[in-house]
Amino acid sequence: MAGLLVGVITFLIALLMSLGSEALVRAVNNVLIAIILLLFVIFLGIFFDILGTAATAAQLAPYNARAAKKVFGAKQAVRIKSNAHKVANYFNDVIGDIAGTLSGAIGAGIVVSLINQFATLDVVLMGGMMTSLIAALTVGGKAIGKSFAIKNANDIIFRLGVVLAYWEKYTHTEFLR
Repeated sequence: MAGLLVGVITFLIALLMSLGSEALVRAVNNVLIAIILLLFVIFLGIFFDILGTAATAAQLAPYNARAAKKVFGAKQAVRIKSNAHKVANYFNDVIGDIAGTLSGAIGAGIVVSLINQFATLDVVLMGGMMTSLIAALTVGGKAIGKSFAIKNANDIIFRLGVVLAYWEKYTHTEFLR
């Protein structure tokens, strides 16, 4: 049943992000803006991959010690680490897959736009180059990000805990109970 819920949530997030990015690209109709959006989506995938990796690599003891001293954000960091499998699944897999799919769609839109503007460009060559560029940026960025996440896991998760603590303080919504 949990897998079905993840699938439905993924569908809804992907739909919202896809419609939003597609509407933005069409409204602007500017290749430069589309490239900036593409880089943002790739960066977002890398960023959440870093968070998911850090959740699995972090140590619980420092957060427990800080939580005992009532340090702001430590309680949330404990919950993040205690639910590392869920955090990693959503951040690395769900958001990562959505970012990958969206970046491919945006890349295809950029290629179509370039082909429409410059009729002499080869569709197959441009498509292959765009796919290769997206793959290189995504895979290379995630490789660098994973190394960074493993080395700085405790700091990353504590900072995420602080962000989550502020979110919970102002929205009165508790995550990862």
